Amino acid sequence: MHKFGIGQPMRRKEDLRLLTGRGRYVDDLSFPNQLHASFLRSPHAHARIVDIDIEKAASAPGVCAVYTATDIGRAGLGPLPVSFMPENAPPGYAPTFPLLAGNVTRYVGESIAMVIADSETQALLAQDSIQVTYEPLATSVGLAEAASDGAPELWPGKAPFNVGFLWEGGDMAAVVTAFREAEHLVEIDVINNRVANASIECRGAIGLHDQTSKRSTLYTASQMPHPLRKDLAAIFDEPEKNFQILIGDVGGGFGSKNSMYVEQALVLWAARMLGRPVKWIGNRSDAFITDYHGRDNATHAELALDKSGNFLGLLVDETANLGAYISGRGAMSPVNNQPALAGTYKTPAIHVRVRGMFTNTVPTDVYRGAGRPEAIYLLERLIDKAADQLNIDRVELRRKNIIPPNALPYKTPLGLTYDSGEFEKNLDEGLSQIDWQGFESRRVESATRGRKRGIGLANYVERCGHGVTQDVELKVSSDGRVTVLIGTMSNGQGHETAYAQITSELLGVDFENVEVIQGNTDLIANGKGTGGSWSIPVGGAAMSAAANVIIDKAKTIAGHMLEAASVDIEFSEGSFTVAGTDRTVSWNSLAANAFDPIQLPKGMKPGLDGTGEFVPTNHTFPNGCHLCEVELDPATGTLHILRYLVVHDFGVVLNPLLLEGQIHGGVAQGLGQAAFEDACYDKTGQFNAGSFLDYNIPRASQIPSIEFISNPTPCPANPLGFKGCGEAGAAGAPPALVNAAVDALKDYGINHIDMPLTSEKIWLRIKSATQTKTCV
Repeated sequence: MHKFGIGQPMRRKEDLRLLTGRGRYVDDLSFPNQLHASFLRSPHAHARIVDIDIEKAASAPGVCAVYTATDIGRAGLGPLPVSFMPENAPPGYAPTFPLLAGNVTRYVGESIAMVIADSETQALLAQDSIQVTYEPLATSVGLAEAASDGAPELWPGKAPFNVGFLWEGGDMAAVVTAFREAEHLVEIDVINNRVANASIECRGAIGLHDQTSKRSTLYTASQMPHPLRKDLAAIFDEPEKNFQILIGDVGGGFGSKNSMYVEQALVLWAARMLGRPVKWIGNRSDAFITDYHGRDNATHAELALDKSGNFLGLLVDETANLGAYISGRGAMSPVNNQPALAGTYKTPAIHVRVRGMFTNTVPTDVYRGAGRPEAIYLLERLIDKAADQLNIDRVELRRKNIIPPNALPYKTPLGLTYDSGEFEKNLDEGLSQIDWQGFESRRVESATRGRKRGIGLANYVERCGHGVTQDVELKVSSDGRVTVLIGTMSNGQGHETAYAQITSELLGVDFENVEVIQGNTDLIANGKGTGGSWSIPVGGAAMSAAANVIIDKAKTIAGHMLEAASVDIEFSEGSFTVAGTDRTVSWNSLAANAFDPIQLPKGMKPGLDGTGEFVPTNHTFPNGCHLCEVELDPATGTLHILRYLVVHDFGVVLNPLLLEGQIHGGVAQGLGQAAFEDACYDKTGQFNAGSFLDYNIPRASQIPSIEFISNPTPCPANPLGFKGCGEAGAAGAPPALVNAAVDALKDYGINHIDMPLTSEKIWLRIKSATQTKTCV
């Protein structure tokens, strides 16, 4: 282990810059002769656009142009691309998602017109003078409403019954057989509530165009620079080489900054049209009704068990809210990560059906975990309900069905092959640390104060880092410094630190002598961006391959310098040594010689660079156990989270501080969804949570100190043993918290309550249960 390398708790390199106001976000950038854009958004969830009068706005002070869908059509710009549609399914319908709505608007917040002016204030004032005549249409807002008989259809004749796609996975015949043989059947209905992204930096974009080179440059905040370039090329119907994407610091992404948005394409087009840079920066109110939302599923599931409590089969039927259109990756979460339904258990037969539904709401897209948290929440809630219904201890029911280490590699019925993990050990260590056995005495103590205490847990296993490849270039300078050029994109994870540590471990260079470059599509040939917890496992493995190329060349140079064969050169801790001798050359000396043709073997090209690519052969499988203890006040419904413990297995730990930070953030978002956040609409499609006065992200005082136990098992499919940790916190937190809350409510006969667990919802459930008992 190098002193700056893998496993060391290094503090983040980027924090000094960010915490002293030297970060460079989109809004920090301005250009000479810059114009400003604003967007008129639809106030209706569903309406026919009868007329748009832009005359007054176009003549307003400082206004350079006002654009509508008519102008976009004349320019020949395409719609927002859809990057994913389910395979192995009947053809679904991906409607055209226009840059500006033309004849019909289908959700509150859809873009109707763009105003370009000399200042942001002038653009906003002119925007208010645009006169639009709407003819309101009937709406389908919630999932139940959209799926009901006679519901208004968003896409008549193209998406009957508002179904965008129907996808199935697993073996229905095996599940039917399991249900016939079962002694017990347990069913549950759960809502996975819609959430807003609420990243600290609102979206923004600046478009520039160079008339000489005919190239356009987009400055923006995104997780995926190269896929964004590909989308622009599709919209403009031009080669990718015509576009450059530049991304600086990004203030949070969580998935909603993966896909293309209309503003990114339109500021670029406006810059071309007007010959001046065009800047747009969103605000918080606008973000709530235009940023892609997350989650929003309704699921019915049934679990078949034999008389001893062994799982025999799992049947899942889910409806997923797509919103009014399918966003770039909007169909991904409901489908791609359904294999997480297998969990840590040896259920032999599983079948899942998913209907993607159109509603008059802002489109949804991937959100931290992208389908894994939804599946894990359903499974862990269903297991708790099964334990209650069958009068089996919920820990023992899990233990009976958990996959033992000697069963690995284990092929799940949904196509995954788990290759590592100690699932029961995670469970046991968590139970011991949280003192599960001593809980009943704590429950009694709470009761003496008129409170209800509960405890819950959730096991999880995710799949990460497969289906994407990554390459990287490592460039060594003559003074021994190393530059990492990689196509991932940090949006708060600490990549500058993480990649510097990996480089330090692989090449022995000092941590501070590593520079990381991301977010520049001209300097970096290609990349998949950041998502799915793949940056460190896949990017790190690619760095290992590139480092090996550098070391091989360096050994040849060292052999030439030391008058030895390259096969006799050993490399360790930044030094090259002739095996069995004390003859050595330092990294810095070798780097200097690498750029001097006189010092190189004949025919060798000067320089010391290396490129590497990693193509994963299997997923990585981060796993663990979350445990939560809560107390609630029956008089008010107020829920307090008393303790939270995470037992985790993320493979080889790159940096314990970074890892804990990622878990902190994920758990906070998971607890936020479970107890506080609700991106809700009224029946007419108006958004009811359009500010932080109404949308309740958790405060620091509401999140407990999070305890950790590390139980790492290296990933066999990854050269560095990494598994990825970015999304696991959000996967384990919702079921752990809800299971704890239901345990606290069990005296009232309540065996399920849907998220979010607001004080009002808890109070009403207690009141209803109490009144029912009184009537009986």
